[in-house]
Amino acid sequence: MLQIKCPYCGVRDETEFTFGGQSHIARPDESADDQTWGEYLFFRQNPKGVHYERWCHTYGCNQWFNVARDTVTHEVKAVYHMLDPKPEVES
Repeated sequence: MLQIKCPYCGVRDETEFTFGGQSHIARPDESADDQTWGEYLFFRQNPKGVHYERWCHTYGCNQWFNVARDTVTHEVKAVYHMLDPKPEVES
């Protein structure tokens, strides 16, 4: 089972969290065309290696935060607050 360190509550089991998808995605402005909106809504990266994700501690403090996780080993490389910049981590 994956263990995630909530920045507010400490290390907890994955079952307490809800995955929120890829993080650091810029929302297009309202003047964007349909293709741009379609790409924003439906296309996400699925890398082999480090992936930056949003998680919510649903069965705990109910706070959102970001996780840098290796998709091959499932190792959590970094956990950081939503407004913090994306850290550089090695895969």
